[in-house]
Amino acid sequence: MIIKPKIRGFICTNSHPVGCAENVKRQIEFVRSKPAIANGPKNVLVIGCSTGYGLASRITAAFGSEAHTLGVCFEKEPTEKKTATAGWYNTAAFHQEANKAGLAFHSINGDAFSDEIKQESIDYIKQNMGKIDLVVYSLASPKRKDPDSGEVYSSVLKPIGKQYTTKTYNTDKDQVHEVTLDPATDEDIANTVKVMGGEDWERWVKALHNAGVLAENCQTTAYTYIGKKLTLPIYGHATIGRAKEDLDRAASELVAECDDLNLKAYVSSLKALVTQASSAIPVMPLYISLIYKVMKEEGTHEGCIEQIYRLFTEGLYNSNPELDEAGRLHMDGYETNDKTQAKIEALWEQVTQDNFHQLADYEGYHQEFLHLFGFGFDNVDYDADIDPKVNW
Repeated sequence: MIIKPKIRGFICTNSHPVGCAENVKRQIEFVRSKPAIANGPKNVLVIGCSTGYGLASRITAAFGSEAHTLGVCFEKEPTEKKTATAGWYNTAAFHQEANKAGLAFHSINGDAFSDEIKQESIDYIKQNMGKIDLVVYSLASPKRKDPDSGEVYSSVLKPIGKQYTTKTYNTDKDQVHEVTLDPATDEDIANTVKVMGGEDWERWVKALHNAGVLAENCQTTAYTYIGKKLTLPIYGHATIGRAKEDLDRAASELVAECDDLNLKAYVSSLKALVTQASSAIPVMPLYISLIYKVMKEEGTHEGCIEQIYRLFTEGLYNSNPELDEAGRLHMDGYETNDKTQAKIEALWEQVTQDNFHQLADYEGYHQEFLHLFGFGFDNVDYDADIDPKVNW
């Protein structure tokens, strides 16, 4: 079939296998252009490995440290009439490139929240990897089924305490407008923490620990976004922020739980980027378009792979990493420093429907959005008739 992007709201409902492979190859090329990670990981589990920061983590571990990687994701495979999800094609491309490079790898497709997938992962590790020295938790899901109760919880994106009105950008209508968000209920908050908080991260690491497959001095990290003034009302001081705060609690409990191994557990704060998750958050398309404009002018713009390579080299595998008062690693300083934020805030005050495309880098935002699904690469022939069925 000839595959063109089908965009609906903040998602693209199809993906391009050749374009997704190009996206993966470019990230691999970046890592290969950099020095190998000194004393890097050798056996890595990436939970949520198929897109965004999780995919970048797997690529960095494999091609920056020659690690044996086990990836867990939940993706739809293609049919003769319908494309797979982008994460399926990304994983297929990773397999192909890792195989060519002689690297060991395995991927498990299923619900990472379930105990069954945790056990399948443990079985593979015991049979093929021995002990894991890095666990990356990079899940982004709107729902979670509790393995004990069977109840399904749904997350919401709402402010806490009071109604919030702000500017946003509607990508469908090419429109800057105001949006008003009603405050979350206590149930909204609890459900969002249940889905996006630290409970499942804990469950994974404790299961691995109990199974005896974590190495001594193992490290684990979960990813968060903290942001600054413009994003605090919808991110930091909101349901998603409360869930991310729960990651700090989980990190402390994991260190105590695995003290026999001297495990280190970090919450890593990364910059705002176009991902399938961030595209759904009100405010973020406008904010990200503005920070892209400012950071590209400053020469500090980074994508997922640049952020994660720095996380590995400056954070996880640095003998003396810089931590904040809560013990978190930060790779977001190029975005959150006062000078850069002042420029972004000034643009935020000025931006209107009339001047949006002059003040913001929406072209860059939209290009990265298309790249998530394998579209928009200048060296891919999107008029070519291709087979959507790609196997792992």
